[in-house]
Amino acid sequence: MSQATKRKHVVKEVLGDFITPTENQQIVKVTGSRGNNLHEAITAQGETFLVSMPTKFRKNIWIKRGDYLIVDPIEEGEKVKAEISFILYKDHIQFLQKQQLWPKGFMEEQSSQDKTSTKEEEAEEKDDGEDEGSDSEDDDSDLFVNTNRCNYQYSESEEEEDSEEEEKRTENGS
Repeated sequence: MSQATKRKHVVKEVLGDFITPTENQQIVKVTGSRGNNLHEAITAQGETFLVSMPTKFRKNIWIKRGDYLIVDPIEEGEKVKAEISFILYKDHIQFLQKQQLWPKGFMEEQSSQDKTSTKEEEAEEKDDGEDEGSDSEDDDSDLFVNTNRCNYQYSESEEEEDSEEEEKRTENGS
């Protein structure tokens, strides 16, 4: 199977399937990447450990801090205690919440994140209302200024134009 075909099937599996965790699987939140396809994760109870990414996800699916995963436990692992079996996206999380399978420890985080996002949206709406009045002003102070470029100010004066005309006359006259 070619790399492109493999990627297509893996992405289709991750984005399309709605999987519920089994008895031995658990839902964890990624707190950081440790390199070498290892990620630090925390459970809803607050237990922190490393999880490994299987080869089928490597270079096909990327996860970042704050993403949620379904992991299979590894019994023989000391530091690495689980392997990623599924990556949960927004739609998957909503599905699990409707099925009452979402951990209560993560419910509190979701509600606090929702509150902060709504506060940010309200602040943006207030800012948008204030900006409507200032659109008529041509204020360039909020534009980005590249500090790596020298600022040249070109100004032409009447004296420069007069001296150029005199030079042309002397060249034509001689």
